[in-house]
Amino acid sequence: MDFLVAPLTIASIAGGLAALISVVDKHVNDYGDVTIHINSDKKNLDVRGGDTLLSTLSGEGIFIPSACGGRGSCGACKCKVVTDVGPHLPTEVPYLKKEEMAENIRLACQVKVKKDLELEIPEELFNVKQFEGRIEKIRDLTHDIKEVLIDIGRESIEFEAGAYVQLVVPPYGKIKDVNQRAYSMSSRPSDKNHIELIIRLVPGGIATTWVHTLLKEGDKVDVIGPFGEFRRSETKAAMVCVAGGSGMAPFKSILYDMYENNITDRDVWYFFGARSLKDLFYVKELRDLEEKWPNFHFVPALSEPNPDERWEGETGLITDVLDRYLKEVIKAEEREGYLCGSPGMINACNNVFEANGMDLDKIYYDSFA
Repeated sequence: MDFLVAPLTIASIAGGLAALISVVDKHVNDYGDVTIHINSDKKNLDVRGGDTLLSTLSGEGIFIPSACGGRGSCGACKCKVVTDVGPHLPTEVPYLKKEEMAENIRLACQVKVKKDLELEIPEELFNVKQFEGRIEKIRDLTHDIKEVLIDIGRESIEFEAGAYVQLVVPPYGKIKDVNQRAYSMSSRPSDKNHIELIIRLVPGGIATTWVHTLLKEGDKVDVIGPFGEFRRSETKAAMVCVAGGSGMAPFKSILYDMYENNITDRDVWYFFGARSLKDLFYVKELRDLEEKWPNFHFVPALSEPNPDERWEGETGLITDVLDRYLKEVIKAEEREGYLCGSPGMINACNNVFEANGMDLDKIYYDSFA
């Protein structure tokens, strides 16, 4: 692990310096009132200069995706800044392709609002809202995964199955700042007054520690969304879906949405990987769905089943199980891949898909660190 220490140390120092410079700049320099022109003057904002573009926009009710809450560590808050605001910063470069940099794509959390700006952002972001909710129910799905149901009352959230929201985490303990983390919604789009999340405990994780140790039923929470482009296509191709752990969330939403809307003529294969039986959940629910939906096939697999668990299902790495099914079982000529998990898991599955003749432009994914 020594090879990780230097990059992580440098990233930590750079992040600290960026935060310090931001604070000093905000208090020392007064940039006055400025105007932000969005999408060729479809929306104009008169704001006070001095803060980041991400924070300034959110203060005006326009929310750019930011899985890290504006700390410059996720690269999600991309937008096109037409106005010349100087060269790309070292904190932006790792998250931008050369083509994006050539088109003036910037990270909104790293651009300071110092003068009038002209921006281009996706129109759908105008519909993103901040919801004030209440925790209606928290349920343990496994030893380290919780299902969190949020009631947003009279508010109504409109989203496509597969979308995500950003959960606002208040200061607690040694965490002095407000944070945001992105989580896919597992709730069905038909339930417009609730947001359901599946959250796995990550050791040391700011948001997951808060959810697993402090969050209680009845607590008030803020949620921002919906965001994201992960959704099923409108084709008739067979859907080959792969996930593990909290990657279950978008697929639960997508599958039940398809069933509710009678989109059941497509062949759907859902491969779900877990280490042992204690890491599996929603098995009964998905088996019940399988009985009602002949074209839906649920394939859970355990990589390290305990001998006393009497597991009779698939065993081995989920990529090995996927490879065998693509070679021997799934005979559809047209196939699409849908993945939700870590970058490593997605890359491994992409290799399997490619080896079995599937084009990468037909693979859709929801990646998380």
